[in-house]
Amino acid sequence: MHRSGIAGAAVAAWLALAPALAPGADAKNDAASGAEKQAAAKEAAPASSVTQHQVTIDGKVIKYTATTGWFILKDPQDRQIARFGYTAYTVDGVKNRTQRPVTFAFNGGPGSSSIWLHMGVMGPRRVGVNDGGYAPPPPSQIVDNAYSPLDVTDVVMIDPVGTGFSKPLGDAKPADFHGVDEDIKSVAQFIKRYVSENGRWGSPKYVLGESYGGMRGAGLAYYLQAELGMNLNGLVIVSPFLNAATGIDGEGMDLGHVAYFPTLAATAWYHGLIADKPATVQEYMREVERFAREEYAPALAKGYGIPAAEKQAIAAKLARYTGTTPAYWERADLRVSHPQFLQEVKRNDRLIAGRIDSRFIGPAINPLSEEMDYDPFFPAVGPAYTAAFLGYLHDELKFGRDEEYMVSAFDIDWSWKHKAPGSHGWMSPIPNTVPDLAVAMTMNPGLHVLVQQGWYDLATPYLATMMDLEHLDITPEARSRIHVEYYDAGHMMYLHEPSLRKFRTDLVGFIRSTDRL
Repeated sequence: MHRSGIAGAAVAAWLALAPALAPGADAKNDAASGAEKQAAAKEAAPASSVTQHQVTIDGKVIKYTATTGWFILKDPQDRQIARFGYTAYTVDGVKNRTQRPVTFAFNGGPGSSSIWLHMGVMGPRRVGVNDGGYAPPPPSQIVDNAYSPLDVTDVVMIDPVGTGFSKPLGDAKPADFHGVDEDIKSVAQFIKRYVSENGRWGSPKYVLGESYGGMRGAGLAYYLQAELGMNLNGLVIVSPFLNAATGIDGEGMDLGHVAYFPTLAATAWYHGLIADKPATVQEYMREVERFAREEYAPALAKGYGIPAAEKQAIAAKLARYTGTTPAYWERADLRVSHPQFLQEVKRNDRLIAGRIDSRFIGPAINPLSEEMDYDPFFPAVGPAYTAAFLGYLHDELKFGRDEEYMVSAFDIDWSWKHKAPGSHGWMSPIPNTVPDLAVAMTMNPGLHVLVQQGWYDLATPYLATMMDLEHLDITPEARSRIHVEYYDAGHMMYLHEPSLRKFRTDLVGFIRSTDRL
């Protein structure tokens, strides 16, 4: 799902080992492969199911149409390249749909389908889970979502190629879609196709991406306008991963340790491990962030030759802010990655804290391990989301019972190279779509950005996002179009009902204030 690290993709590539072929097998396999491709090409056709529903949002009954299925994307030579899955919710009775906003939403990974946003906040139905704990056992609980933004915007949930029902067709290969730039291009093609087929070129348009979807979304904001002539009214980035330099810790880049540290401290604050605990996490973060920027970052910049006395003084503060010990930080040379911290912070209780949402805790499989063995968040909510969505897809949306829906595809071989605007063709091996967003906001003075960030998110910590936004090379006027909201939860803040309520308020207010500028 929400994997921000590049290293995971590299490991997956090492695991993708092909079996050796016996002599003479190449020709047979090539023939079989060719036959399979021909058969797939013949079978590939658009498919959809259209159903009618209603939901009550903000005290009003909203009647809507749900369309779920897939488009067939083609290349300039009219050859099929992909089956692209989606679910669209459109409100009924709209006389002029070109005046109604439409929002395209997706999760991240890379390799995650859109079920989390779909069944957590954006769709008209959502999963009932126990925030901070394990969801009830089956049967899964699905309820009407009174917090969906469907009353103010039509919603199109997107599953990028390799997830959901989306997959390559014909001679296309997974590598044609599985990369930063390849992914941006294919999702942009889908959006253009949907807009054209449904007469939505005149509609106010929004893109909403979570986690790696932030990197995709920032890239789309630029690509859609520069390559396809489509300006966005708004980009919404939820718990975004935008830049590997700030968004990864423990890989030899000190900036990541600085960006992650306040969220380590927020985790300790939440679990009551701080002496003289401040009243609010916001107050605590102001203090810890000042330390991270003004003391921790300069100390790390001195490298491993930092004077012993200064190292001890910094270690003492790191320990005090995180409920750990100075010796722990000294042994780590002041550099503790978040998987190490999540194993350590409640080690004495034989518990580990969650990465996606550090409010979640679970039993340690190996209490002697240096790093967390698993993320307690996933077994707590993952099975409930999967069961609820597939049941909803098959029974209420009437689609896909005879097809495989890929909820997650994290073993994909992903290319992290990115050609940013103004790079003169240079492909950076460190992905960063902050420059894309800067150019998009400069070229499109009507583009506004909403950032939604949880305090307890150790997949994409808030300070990493703030640092990325601070390094947008834009004018003061453009910077005034960035709106940031914080939530008392983690990466998927909408699991926490007060945050879910605030999420809707912030998103709906953002759309209403930017769709008629």
